[in-house]
Amino acid sequence: MLRGQVALVTGASRGIGRQIALDLAAAGAKVAVNYQASAESAQSVIHEIVGLGGEAQAFQADVSKLKQAMDLAETILKEWGRLDILVNNAGITRDALLMRMQEEDWDQVLAVNLKGYFNCSKAVFRSMARSRQGRIINVTSVVGIRGNAGQVNYAAAKAGVIGLTKSLAKEAGGRNITVNAVAPGFIDTDMTRGLPEDISQEMVKTIPLARPGDVTDVAKLVVFLAGPGAAYITGQVIAVDGGMSM
Repeated sequence: MLRGQVALVTGASRGIGRQIALDLAAAGAKVAVNYQASAESAQSVIHEIVGLGGEAQAFQADVSKLKQAMDLAETILKEWGRLDILVNNAGITRDALLMRMQEEDWDQVLAVNLKGYFNCSKAVFRSMARSRQGRIINVTSVVGIRGNAGQVNYAAAKAGVIGLTKSLAKEAGGRNITVNAVAPGFIDTDMTRGLPEDISQEMVKTIPLARPGDVTDVAKLVVFLAGPGAAYITGQVIAVDGGMSM
């Protein structure tokens, strides 16, 4: 489905990003696995992709820095000659109630979770516009839709991603570039497994399907949006949350 195409997945060394990288590779894409600090985890993703007959390379970059994002895209273009799919996924959390949240907690989350998406979109846009094709898929969150106590920074960033997605979709449509957002809900990852059991149980109670989602639920949607079947879908925010955001 994606054979011959090149995909960049930011924050792809673990969690949802890792599964997205694996599924894009399984669909035939060459995958640039971006990481900031987890080189060993990134190489594990590469090893798994290659073991399944795919092609992938790891690329280190702090996407919150525009120059590093621009250099990342340029390196991939030099290596593989094209860049068809961007999945903005890199993200961090620095949770605290507003009264206790430090300024650096706000700044760091906005820098990675929102500015990083701007940086990478800007870095790939010229190449996509030149080839008059491209897919930009932004991983936001249901928290950006409904909010969540203790996450004003994260919610603000993820809500900003939704605005970025819709605005860029309007700019990019004439160049045959689609821009969509995927909004995961309560997904079973290392991050959510670290939550106290009582909080996890309360979260599950808010989900009509009465269970956490799996990373594959998110990754399969990303692969669809990256493929030919989604050529007429743009500017959309699609929740993968078991009905949690209804």
